[in-house]
Amino acid sequence: MSDVELSVPAKDRGYMRLLPGQWLWRAVLPIALLVILFGFAAVDRGVLSPANLLNIAQQTSYLALFAMAQTVVILTRGFDLALGPTVSMVSVGTALAMAGATAAGQDASVVLLAGLGAGFGLGIACGLFNGVVIAILGVSPFVATLGSYNIAIGVATTLSSGRPVQGVPNLFSQIFYGGSVFGVPAAILITVMIGVGLQLMLARTVFGRSLYIIGTNPRAAAVAGLPVNRILVTTYVLCSALAALGAIMMTARTGSGEPNLGGSLSLQAIASAVVGGTSLAGGRGGVGTAVLGALFVTILSNGMNLSRIDGYVQMVVLGAIVIVGVLLDRLRQERG
Repeated sequence: MSDVELSVPAKDRGYMRLLPGQWLWRAVLPIALLVILFGFAAVDRGVLSPANLLNIAQQTSYLALFAMAQTVVILTRGFDLALGPTVSMVSVGTALAMAGATAAGQDASVVLLAGLGAGFGLGIACGLFNGVVIAILGVSPFVATLGSYNIAIGVATTLSSGRPVQGVPNLFSQIFYGGSVFGVPAAILITVMIGVGLQLMLARTVFGRSLYIIGTNPRAAAVAGLPVNRILVTTYVLCSALAALGAIMMTARTGSGEPNLGGSLSLQAIASAVVGGTSLAGGRGGVGTAVLGALFVTILSNGMNLSRIDGYVQMVVLGAIVIVGVLLDRLRQERG
């Protein structure tokens, strides 16, 4: 890796940073989090209640997982618009597989394995499709994932006939939603473990460092001999596999396969990554940025819900956050 690292200016070696380069940005976002949290608490005291704080933690765990999924592809100058529909497709496929296995009289372990196999299989297939179209066929990430966005929606709606799929066993929900260790919910534990593993991958492995190199200087990565196409395909598969895990966790929470489960998750995940400090220009970001951004978006959404702000207005706010995040990222780049 030494030759590859030397081909990238020292100031651009993003894999050495958990958060963006400027100390000012590191301070501004945590302060903004506290201001928003206590601002909404002034309107509704329930914002700071233990129950709502636990709810924020759980909601953040789901969104952080999706934000981390987006981060790994954004590091390479890409993104996945199909993440939300992939979540819906995986949810429906997981529920259908478990319902079918249950109807066939299979025992609980087989039912769970059928659901997990179907869910991860669909997710990985979607990521493989995106990766091949982008890396091998040379289609832009926007066009490729916009196409798979519609494909995934069509598959989810067709398989479910547009209705929730029942038949998710209680054991599945108990493991991936109701379970806890020392009072810490399963969703939070799973996200923490994935986050730690992903951070180690990004910081300590050749593959993880390669994502930063490709995002910072794709031509230098190719000249240095990195298998860029193979890395990009693997990256999109990893993104969709993480999305599939999140979909399985959310399906356990709802207790059914939901064809609309993904909703606006694509935008929320991108917004979380960008507002946390991940650069859409590639090469800068990480687990810290994803988690911090997800916490910001979750607190904002939670406060707006408790304040009874219209859902369409919330979408406007979320879109504005993405734009502001991109503008701030440009300022960070211009100032080095």
